[in-house]
Amino acid sequence: MTTIDSAEVVVTSPGRNFVTLRLTTSDGVVGLGDATLNGRELAAASYLRDHVAPLLIGRDPHAIEDTWQYLHRGAYWRRGPVTMAAIAAVDMALWDIKGKVAGLPVYQLLGGRSRRGALAYGHASGTTVEALVTSIYNHLDEGFRAIRVQTGVPGLGKVYGVGHDQARGQKYDYEPAGRAAVPAVETWDTAAYLRHVPGVFEAVRAEFGPELPLLHDAHHRLTPNEAARLGRSLEPYELFWLEDCTPAENQEALRRVRSQTTTPLAIGEVFNSVQDYQTLITEQLIDYVRSSVTHAGGITAVRKLMDFAAIYQIRSGFHGPTDVSPVGMAAALHLDVAIHNFGIQEYMPHNAETLEVFRTGYSFIDGLLDPGEAPGLGVELDLEAAGAFPYTPAYLPVNRLRDGTIHDW
Repeated sequence: MTTIDSAEVVVTSPGRNFVTLRLTTSDGVVGLGDATLNGRELAAASYLRDHVAPLLIGRDPHAIEDTWQYLHRGAYWRRGPVTMAAIAAVDMALWDIKGKVAGLPVYQLLGGRSRRGALAYGHASGTTVEALVTSIYNHLDEGFRAIRVQTGVPGLGKVYGVGHDQARGQKYDYEPAGRAAVPAVETWDTAAYLRHVPGVFEAVRAEFGPELPLLHDAHHRLTPNEAARLGRSLEPYELFWLEDCTPAENQEALRRVRSQTTTPLAIGEVFNSVQDYQTLITEQLIDYVRSSVTHAGGITAVRKLMDFAAIYQIRSGFHGPTDVSPVGMAAALHLDVAIHNFGIQEYMPHNAETLEVFRTGYSFIDGLLDPGEAPGLGVELDLEAAGAFPYTPAYLPVNRLRDGTIHDW
């Protein structure tokens, strides 16, 4: 019987820290999985290396469901981002192995294509509305057919989600995690933000018309009442979605938002289990599931989550920033083209150094992402290239209000 012979954890930092699990079977087949956990990468790496990898040696690499349940139930401690990222890495690597043995891309093992490609949205931003408009034109020129819109807020300095202003034709290059020993601190003012955002969308719609799908991320910064107010104020501009309008750990809080606005809602990039969504899905309080395959238990778990969501006419909008490695992105794309209730896929292209370490088979053409036809996930890891980029601490910023209080939403 074929078994798992080795489980290697690779940490590399080609502009961003990534944690990759590399499983090798007794037949010499290699599978890759992504366990990257932004700002806590070494915790995920240690969990994999010290607690999970020893449990995998000698197991059947084709027993994916059984291995998932074994790791989830056998640790006593369930859920949580570190545990679920580690399980996700194992799960992806096993699907990668199964696809390579079968000689098929993973999406074929999930039931085949439901669509020819996955509609992707890009991140346009600017410190001013004028700079934002330039960024949107640049993204359209690159082939994006859906755009996330973020701007600076008058009176504030740097705002999370807003990159450097671009010249026309300049490639968008924004890395929100700062390389430092501690997180940067940014000032936040909710009232100024709520006054500013509707005018931004009014200007964007005036420039680009009603048909371009527009998205916006509030980054968990609002109370339910503030979120409801924002959702109502954006209704005339017909957003594709308003994302993370309020922290949804208190799932019942979305009842207030949902009752006050018809703007579609997307939630969940910080969620890591189906239980995090239970009320949100069964009461239809959201329209899109935002978890990443990397942080929510892998292909096996997220496929089940989306089957649950489909009963309630809720679609996918998987998290896809640069803190998900190309392995995690590929796993999402195989799900995107296979599941019936796909909505949209976030896509922040990785930098050139990352693509030297991870050789990808997926493509982005005319606004659509495609996982490709290579067996398995379609991504290979160059170990020599990975070794040239040692781990460097990096953190997302922390927000403080003008009075110095850490923002508590």
